[in-house]
Amino acid sequence: MGRSEWVREMRRQAEERYDTLWAPGYGEQWGMYSNATHQEYIRKLLERLPEHGTILDAACGAGRYLPMLLEQGHTVLGIDQSQGMLSRLKAKFPFVQVEKIGLQELHYQEVFDGAICMDAMENVFPEDWLPVLGNFHRALKPGGTLYLTVEIAEQGEIEAAFHRGIALGLPIVYGEWADGDVYHFYPSIARVREWMREAGFDLSEEGQGDGYWHFILRR
Repeated sequence: MGRSEWVREMRRQAEERYDTLWAPGYGEQWGMYSNATHQEYIRKLLERLPEHGTILDAACGAGRYLPMLLEQGHTVLGIDQSQGMLSRLKAKFPFVQVEKIGLQELHYQEVFDGAICMDAMENVFPEDWLPVLGNFHRALKPGGTLYLTVEIAEQGEIEAAFHRGIALGLPIVYGEWADGDVYHFYPSIARVREWMREAGFDLSEEGQGDGYWHFILRR
């Protein structure tokens, strides 16, 4: 199987798992915005938004972070590749608009004052990182703000996962973890910053906590 075909199949499998295995109990298992650093950076995002702004919750899942986004009167659109996760969100937040769409297919232009993409970019393949960031840049209004998290893994574990994948004959690149039930990609933080600049973002703030690198970006 070639790289392109493999990527498509991995995305299909991920959507299927979220729909059938993880969506039914996702909210109960993970709760709402449990990580302190995530909450801190959501507040940093909200401080930068106008009153009654519009927010894109990208890869929104079951709406884990929606209460914080909604509490100041903002309007939120949630997007996710998994219909199962969106159905869980709508059961709790029936008034929130949602769309079933992946980060790679995001099509909005200058609609949102702010956006979040949390606990999700580790599922994005390396060749899709720059296009996804470009989609976020285009979706934000000029001066809009994006809060993005990047999951962190130990280099030894990343290297071991890469060698396991190669031994299995998978068409992976370094940083990909693809020999189990879940695909993850762990780029270097330096490469992430380069992609952000290439997509046209200005880096306003960054920090580390709760297993993630946190970025506040401005269009």
